[in-house]
Amino acid sequence: MSFSSCDQNRIFEENIDIPRAAWEKANKLKFEVAITDTITPCNLFINIRNSSNYQFSNIYMFVDITFPNGKIYRDTVEGRLADVNGQWTGSGLGDIWDNKIPYKQSVRFPQTGKYIFEIEQAMRMDTLEDILDAGLRLEKR
Repeated sequence: MSFSSCDQNRIFEENIDIPRAAWEKANKLKFEVAITDTITPCNLFINIRNSSNYQFSNIYMFVDITFPNGKIYRDTVEGRLADVNGQWTGSGLGDIWDNKIPYKQSVRFPQTGKYIFEIEQAMRMDTLEDILDAGLRLEKR
């Protein structure tokens, strides 16, 4: 689902539901982003929605970025979902928590065209329970 409200800083945002709130290692989430501006710096975020039953305080993810020229860049990202006292971070209502995890800051894309972002969970288990959805957000800095 894409969002289309009047958020003037948003360049792109899409969140994908995780079936049965069980993120399988083989389930890479794919986001296609059309970049037309190589001048304006932007910030990249990974959105994670978890239930309060999630058993960890963090989440590790692999992010693959395929550039328009076919070059692929891989990154490992850690997102903190709870503080040292076990309190969930982000915003929440009931037992659902939304986190906007900083991924990259002040990025200028080197070329225009279609960038493909693929995000996979990297928690050393085949199925990661209680992750409801995950997404990608790009916004103007």
